[in-house]
Amino acid sequence: MSKLMKTLLVVGVGIIIWFIPVPTGLTVNAWHLLAIFVATILGFILQPLPIGGVAFIAITLAVVTKTIKIGEALSGFSDTTIWLIVCAFLFAKGVIQSGLGKRIAFILIGAFGTSTLKLAYALAATELILAPATPSNTARGGGIMFPIIKSLCLAFKSEPGETSNRKIGAYLMMMGHTANINTAMMFMTASAVGPLIVSLGRKVLGVEVTWWMWFSAAAFPGLICLVFFPYFLYKVYPPEIKETPEAPALAKIELNAMGAASREEKSVAFIFVACLILWATSSYTGLSATTVAMIGVSGMIVAQALSWQDILEEKSAWDVLVWMGVIVGMAGLLAKFGVVNLFAMTVKNAIGHLDWRIAFFIVSLIYCYSQYFFASGTARVTALFSTFSAVLVALGAPPLYTVLMFGMIGGVGSTLTHYGSAVTPIFFNAGYVPQGTWWKIGFAISAINFVISFGLGSLWLHFLGYV
Repeated sequence: MSKLMKTLLVVGVGIIIWFIPVPTGLTVNAWHLLAIFVATILGFILQPLPIGGVAFIAITLAVVTKTIKIGEALSGFSDTTIWLIVCAFLFAKGVIQSGLGKRIAFILIGAFGTSTLKLAYALAATELILAPATPSNTARGGGIMFPIIKSLCLAFKSEPGETSNRKIGAYLMMMGHTANINTAMMFMTASAVGPLIVSLGRKVLGVEVTWWMWFSAAAFPGLICLVFFPYFLYKVYPPEIKETPEAPALAKIELNAMGAASREEKSVAFIFVACLILWATSSYTGLSATTVAMIGVSGMIVAQALSWQDILEEKSAWDVLVWMGVIVGMAGLLAKFGVVNLFAMTVKNAIGHLDWRIAFFIVSLIYCYSQYFFASGTARVTALFSTFSAVLVALGAPPLYTVLMFGMIGGVGSTLTHYGSAVTPIFFNAGYVPQGTWWKIGFAISAINFVISFGLGSLWLHFLGYV
């Protein structure tokens, strides 16, 4: 499809929605913003222009048409999650540029480097170990795992782009992101979504969910996902480099050539560990994940592991800032203008006559795949959980089962798009996986994840007596 045809299709869809009669309960501006938002998402899919350009034009159009005010248009850029993503890119650059990332990569290659699949499972195991103690999967994925994965890719001479991305980089990026999403749902303290669901469950349904309840419910389906997906991706999106029997010896040679750790490496290692501790103790220190990431980047600047020129040259970070800021801002305004609430109430009216088990299945599908219209899992929980859970409990669903199930399926939609969660743009913008491939494989992952999390998860909750 030519760029002209893509442009006409994006604009045409936006115009059609724009002129559809406004549904009862919505203002004209709310409906027009939805038209622009849907056209923007379609623009992200078809890419008649780079996604940053599509986002910038969309938000400008929203202001010019007086759909929203300029302050509202720019509101997404003040979102703390956006800046956490930016800091994650800068953090990764410091880890790689100092040489620490390369050293960690070669240590991993030395221990598990006889095959790419073993490396993948080593990274998944690392995620599993770190997850309970890092209450932000964006911080964990972007600040800790992404620099290591990027360093591994470079160690095997797998660069972004079409020349060498399939050597090992594309596979490891997809696998790293998937493992991050899986572990985020296994522990109440592994992402911001967990505590939010527990808090809303207490307020809306009067259910008290402990850390152990969450883990005992989510551990079984979560571990199945964590074991299954590295192998699944290895088959459907195989790396060119599979067996690397010479890799451990090569890693040893490279580590010997690197010699003792430099001052920059030691500084970054100290900052790395300090940030990990601060992320793990955020409930005591009161420091947000974004604040900790900013402290880490500031520390690297002071230690001269990053220069200001390095920061200015990190194009991926600033690209993400623009298009994620636009999407997060528009998604938030759609909720504020009542569009999301109308959607939730429509679902409520449609399923009010069904058995609660059938209703739960339908609502779960809608809940998971509505992630196409959200830029973070937290935003989706905030918008939909209270209404959906209250409706299901009113139909007869056990309150404890309801809260735990929403927690277990929380990550299903996060693999659908390159903007579906806060951590996703970090792995996608590394440039190893084309957008179309990300969406296709991401959908397959989500479908399997749904079957495991909802299907096997329901049976597991029955076994535990939570139903």
